Amino acid sequence: MDLGLREKVAIVGGASRGLGRACAERLAREGAHLVIVARGEDELACAATAIAAETGTEVMPVAIDQSRPEGIQTIVERAMERFGRIDILVNNTGGPPPGRFDDHDDAAWQAAFEGTLMSVVRLCRAAVPIMRTQGWGRIVNDTSFTVKEPADRLILSNVFRVGVVALSKTLAREVAADGITVNCVCPGAFDTDRLRAIFREQAAASGQDIEDVRREWKERIPIGRLQRPEELADLVAFLVSDRAAAITGACLPVDGGLTRGLF
Repeated sequence: MDLGLREKVAIVGGASRGLGRACAERLAREGAHLVIVARGEDELACAATAIAAETGTEVMPVAIDQSRPEGIQTIVERAMERFGRIDILVNNTGGPPPGRFDDHDDAAWQAAFEGTLMSVVRLCRAAVPIMRTQGWGRIVNDTSFTVKEPADRLILSNVFRVGVVALSKTLAREVAADGITVNCVCPGAFDTDRLRAIFREQAAASGQDIEDVRREWKERIPIGRLQRPEELADLVAFLVSDRAAAITGACLPVDGGLTRGLF
């Protein structure tokens, strides 16, 4: 299926590894030009080189901390200087550290607020006027299954990712008439560095072996396995295409049946 993304310009956050990298690669294979963002300059440059070599599309790395307001402006300015347009925005950042309520001081809460919620607010605020002028745009915000079913020892993620969903639902209604859609994807247990860090934290807190924690997670998933990053990327590619023009304000789980809620 041709998704019609050739020559579109996409900004993808957290794209040096994991879910962000998978999304960037999938959009590049559809022919989109990329602005990929992450904090680690060397790893991001390697990702840009690899994606460009594999797909033949144009990939520009921007090594920026998305939790900083000036970083957001730099991303958008460089995208416009290079490509002259922004069609697609995939908001994705590493999640805040795991832990219980008593584990986090004010500084940890503020860092999670800036990195998880305000980074999305600021990038949307910068990109939406450009998309509105173009009469077309796609925004996908990567959240977590925890927005539907809060997880133990992930209180920072539970709180601020729900804020991203509320932002997305409200913004979707405001920009729908401008040809812009805004949706959330809610990944479950994906085999990434982030999930492995969660396994380590939970193992240390409980005194279990990491493999025991991993097995317990897999047993909770009806399909019986962790998900692959490419499985999220396929949904993101569909959502940013014209094929999904009628889907906006949605919050879509990709979790192998992990969450039990009806909605």
